[in-house]
Amino acid sequence: MAVTTQTAPARSGPVAIPNATTPLVEFVNVSKTYKDFWFKSRCVQAVRDVSFRIEPGEVFGLLGPNRAGKTTLVKLLLSLCQPSAGTATRFGRPLADRSTLARIGYVHENHAFPRYLTAVALLEYYGALSLVTYETLRTRIPQLLKRVGLDDRGNEPIARFSKGMLQRLGIAQALVNEPQLLVMDEPTEGLDLNGRHLLRDVVDEVRARKGSVLLVSHVLTEVAAVCDRVGVVVNSRLVYTGSMAALLKSASPSPRSLEEALNDLYRRGNG
Repeated sequence: MAVTTQTAPARSGPVAIPNATTPLVEFVNVSKTYKDFWFKSRCVQAVRDVSFRIEPGEVFGLLGPNRAGKTTLVKLLLSLCQPSAGTATRFGRPLADRSTLARIGYVHENHAFPRYLTAVALLEYYGALSLVTYETLRTRIPQLLKRVGLDDRGNEPIARFSKGMLQRLGIAQALVNEPQLLVMDEPTEGLDLNGRHLLRDVVDEVRARKGSVLLVSHVLTEVAAVCDRVGVVVNSRLVYTGSMAALLKSASPSPRSLEEALNDLYRRGNG
């Protein structure tokens, strides 16, 4: 699939943030309630009264047990659903302003790319969705494929890709618009050691240009290595925000590891 026209206002790089002190993401007392699928009279509280900020140049980690509410927070951030209560902004604008989505890159744990497309065609497609000009894509796509180690597989159908190759392609797809906000949901799934080093380099590059990263992961070593602050979600509530070092000190009784400190928070959050 080749992109030959551009029907929306084009841009070739990141859009400047109007105010460098404005958080890239801000949630204030956000809640999200769903109707129960089987019993419509019941409601499921996926997120309860959550508040946090992600500053320019910051790497923010989101931790929590399964079904705690992390996925719902990501969906809210990406405008895949709307808050039931509270306010939230991206780049200082309400989440309902979808024009800001062109500034975001997203790495999903399990990609559902069209398997008949080639890697090049996929990146052309996502680049066009993010308002990147075709002229820019012609030079950027080969660079991205080389960066993620797929420069020799660009014209092959995605159907032939292994899980690790799909994850590398997902990283390239998330970077095609040089995002100001990079959201990564369990990005190390399926990656080898070199792939994990690649992710750390990508995080450093986004932070260096004053962009921000939201990392959702269960791998504590990765979170501790790259995140400036973390938020811990338990039972639909945000029970902690701060550094990993402060988290370790806050646990009671004093834990021997980050895993023990986190498990202590999980117990208290469910109590």
